[in-house]
Amino acid sequence: MAGASPRIGFIGLGNMGLPMAQRVRLAKLPLAVWNRSAKPGPDGAQVLGSPAELLQWSDVVGLCVTDTKAVEAVCFGPGGLASVGRSAVGKVVVDFSSIAPEAAAAIAQRMKAECGIGWIDAPVSGGVPAAEAGSLIVFAGGDAADIATARPLFEAVSSKVTHMGPSGAGQATKVCNQMIVSANMMVLAETFATARAAGVDVARLTDALAGGFADSKPLQIFGPRMAARHYQPRQSSIAIMAKDAGLAQTMAREAGVETPLGALSASLYQGARDRPEVDFDGDISGLVELYETKKG
Repeated sequence: MAGASPRIGFIGLGNMGLPMAQRVRLAKLPLAVWNRSAKPGPDGAQVLGSPAELLQWSDVVGLCVTDTKAVEAVCFGPGGLASVGRSAVGKVVVDFSSIAPEAAAAIAQRMKAECGIGWIDAPVSGGVPAAEAGSLIVFAGGDAADIATARPLFEAVSSKVTHMGPSGAGQATKVCNQMIVSANMMVLAETFATARAAGVDVARLTDALAGGFADSKPLQIFGPRMAARHYQPRQSSIAIMAKDAGLAQTMAREAGVETPLGALSASLYQGARDRPEVDFDGDISGLVELYETKKG
């Protein structure tokens, strides 16, 4: 029916995916969801039995899962998106996950060739607070026409979408974003541990630095959590940041660029995996525990 709202499918109801799906419902768009483990969706959303079933129902599908392996499973595993074949020609999938740029380009090419599906790599920045507020920043790679088709989904979950180029360009931009964020988060952990050991009132540190050159959204969101050693609910995990820092090193190496600070940051994240004082799958604010010397 002309003028009807597009039907939105959403795959992945984790820390980021669930609030994004909720924003779709707040935008009054028809919504169906699927998650690898059984999870209720937002009120009013249908819960479907497989990615393939979800794609058949939907006009546009949003996808937000952990890594490249998870995206490939959703696409090419049993009951995956690609199993619908050419019956989904003209539909669009928007992948909000953060994966390797070359993997995004390869998946886009395969989905187009096998199914006629438009694929947009659309990783995001802003974390859980922005997902809850519908104000995520999106870096998009793919065809402009597919991005236009997916506009109702983008308008529901984001405040800014930048078309960065062909398939993979969105993911490459997200890697650049994470090069900065991963190093920033490690420095924040060092800073709050140092400040506490030096006798600074860390409960006041975030406000004290607000508005100056040291200020940042990561400081405002995660600084108070580091100060209070309060790591729940999880906003983003150390493991995910370690993955992204690794992607940055791979991209830099393949581009022939030396990144000594990025390399050090990536190695520190990997080293956190084996540190007993840190929950590697826990909130990234827990990085501060790597450097704490006074537990009082």
